[in-house]
Amino acid sequence: MRIMVLFDLPVFTEKQRKEYREFRKYLLKAGFFMLQESVYCKLVQNSGIADIVQENIRKNKPGEGLVQVLRITEKQYSKMEYIVGENTSNVLDSDEKLVIL
Repeated sequence: MRIMVLFDLPVFTEKQRKEYREFRKYLLKAGFFMLQESVYCKLVQNSGIADIVQENIRKNKPGEGLVQVLRITEKQYSKMEYIVGENTSNVLDSDEKLVIL
């Protein structure tokens, strides 16, 4: 399952820019990776973990602006079509298990 976070935050004042930076840093620290500007994605194991992640997003949301969360299955995500451009991410983006010895 994937969790996608889409946001549109105001950046007119210094306080708004600070909240934007803190929210973006929170997403990266929580394991999200950037798909596009203001669109971040994270792979989770099940809907229970997705509930926890979504609640943490609520706790760390900025004071102003729009933040949307979308849950999609891995099958739906894999059907994403790149109309223009291509996927050039250096991020390991799979549900394979990682074993560290």
